[in-house]
Amino acid sequence: MLDLGDEYVALAVEVFSLLSDATRIRIIWALRGGELSVNDLAERAGKSPTVVSQHLAKLRWGKVVQTRHEGTRVFYSLVDEHARQLVQHAVFQAEHVVDGVPRHHLVAPERPPDGDQRTEAGR
Repeated sequence: MLDLGDEYVALAVEVFSLLSDATRIRIIWALRGGELSVNDLAERAGKSPTVVSQHLAKLRWGKVVQTRHEGTRVFYSLVDEHARQLVQHAVFQAEHVVDGVPRHHLVAPERPPDGDQRTEAGR
């Protein structure tokens, strides 16, 4: 079993603190499908581009999102799958609270890429 050192625990707390904002959750949720511009993210998050830019700066600081420049436009994407997975699992947990049978249990599960035969519902 992996021994969690104080440094990892402190950084994990920082990650959850960074993700504990509704706008940042919406941004990460929107970026699940790939890169988007600030204006696209603002529209999806229901916030102004200025507000979304401030949240994106925090997510960049936390190495959750990265940028790609194309002329004068800036596109944002997730650095890796970890933030996406954390947010997705938080939404799954919320579905357990809100729904009688969560939507994620109704979707036919995909076979996990590592060959694990268990489904998401069986984990």
